[in-house]
Amino acid sequence: MRRSLIAASGIFAVGALLASAAFALRMQSAEGSAAKPAPAASAQAGTTGKAAELAAAAEIEPAALARLLQESKGEKPVVLHVGFKNFYGQSRIPGSDYAGPGSTPEGLSVLRKRVESLPRKQFIVLYCGCCPWDKCPNAKPAYDALRDMGFSNVKVLHIAENFGANWANAGLPVTKGE
Repeated sequence: MRRSLIAASGIFAVGALLASAAFALRMQSAEGSAAKPAPAASAQAGTTGKAAELAAAAEIEPAALARLLQESKGEKPVVLHVGFKNFYGQSRIPGSDYAGPGSTPEGLSVLRKRVESLPRKQFIVLYCGCCPWDKCPNAKPAYDALRDMGFSNVKVLHIAENFGANWANAGLPVTKGE
């Protein structure tokens, strides 16, 4: 079991490194090709920013979310993974749905379609876990997109390092594989 957790952590770390490198290259390319994005493109992509820019009131800690999901009473949140699909495919929070990476217009479109029929007061928790909290490109744009749609009860799972370190290795429940 411990060997599996160590292996999973290694896979998450390598994946996070690759995702971060790809994101950095994409950002460098975007900066070099255009000084200012077209208005339609920026409106479609939503707000950019890192998870660390979210207000503390918008965050929920891993242990608190795990307790909520395990309670037999009370409203269960809709839990949505807004990171990269390869991470969701490897290991995820049980019962969570994949909603596309929040850092891309395509991902935000998937997210909007996933929640469009939900009541605007629905409790929703977003999570990514691809990289350290202060570098995550996915959580804040996804949070902002839901707030712009009128959702008033949205939280983002605070993952300080990555999903493997702060959820799986903490002994919190996971579902593995597609």
